[in-house]
Amino acid sequence: MAEVEGVPAGAVSVGKGFLSTLYVLPAYQGSGVGSALHDLGLERLRAQGFQEARLWTLEGNDVGRRFYEHRGWSLTEETRVVPYPPNPIDVQYALPLEPAPSGSGGGGI
Repeated sequence: MAEVEGVPAGAVSVGKGFLSTLYVLPAYQGSGVGSALHDLGLERLRAQGFQEARLWTLEGNDVGRRFYEHRGWSLTEETRVVPYPPNPIDVQYALPLEPAPSGSGGGGI
């Protein structure tokens, strides 16, 4: 979780090679919190030995998709139907990961 002056501002989670969750409260969007959380998530995936990261995001999430594309993520051919109404479509992105530098411990924000 990221905090700004002791107030929660966003969160990131990773699992099984995926950047599973990246959320920043609207008041903190555009402040660098999302970029810091993104980088932390990738650092954790590298430290776990993954050579590629993947993520799912809503097809209609234009702001989020631009955020990822700006950071080098590439759209894959994979899609899925989100299993809750109104059943939107998720698209998948992938990003090659460089190996973690020696002594990298996956620190916090």
